[in-house]
Amino acid sequence: MPVWQVIYDELKDQNFEIISVAQDTGGEEAAGPIFDAAKVSYTALIDVNHHISALYNLVNVPSGVWIDEEGRVKRINEGTYAKSYMNGAFGTDEYVPIVRDWVANGDDSEHVWDADKVKSSIVQRTPEAEMAAPTFRLGTYYFSNDNDAKAEQYWTMAQELDPTSWNYLRQDLVYEEGGSAGPAWQQRVQDVENAGGDYYAPLEIKGADSTDN
Repeated sequence: MPVWQVIYDELKDQNFEIISVAQDTGGEEAAGPIFDAAKVSYTALIDVNHHISALYNLVNVPSGVWIDEEGRVKRINEGTYAKSYMNGAFGTDEYVPIVRDWVANGDDSEHVWDADKVKSSIVQRTPEAEMAAPTFRLGTYYFSNDNDAKAEQYWTMAQELDPTSWNYLRQDLVYEEGGSAGPAWQQRVQDVENAGGDYYAPLEIKGADSTDN
């Protein structure tokens, strides 16, 4: 977030806004200090029900959605860190430059996708996965009312209905031994990679050797 604040300060006078949404059932107590520590001046929201993730079919964090002045989605990606982390294990230094290019060139940017590409890049939900969002919200309701057993029941059900969602898994793991990046998460990542998959879908950045499509 501190890096995105620097980018925002650089670009905010060019008709550019950042809306950062923390998908965190812990609410202000959990996510607020992170925003405060980063001293963000862009819009920062806390989404306890993961409502934004459900609206845009986002299954992981961080994810970035480019929306133009007309409200049209121009690009949507997982793994949109502002820079690379952990010696390149997560993120890339190539994402911020394409954001700058989009701000400068709008629809003329080579990194803007057409409607078909945007549509094909949005995770497509099964009928069962469509039921996962309200199921997850039931779990959040019970969690907020200190009924951890019921919360776990519905959060587990949501994961079963939508196994593509890392957000449901990691939110559940926050309140379990090991945390959201602990052994259970690491094992699932390993299982996905062993099966030939990726934790984050490739960014597909033109001109970047590791992600060029």
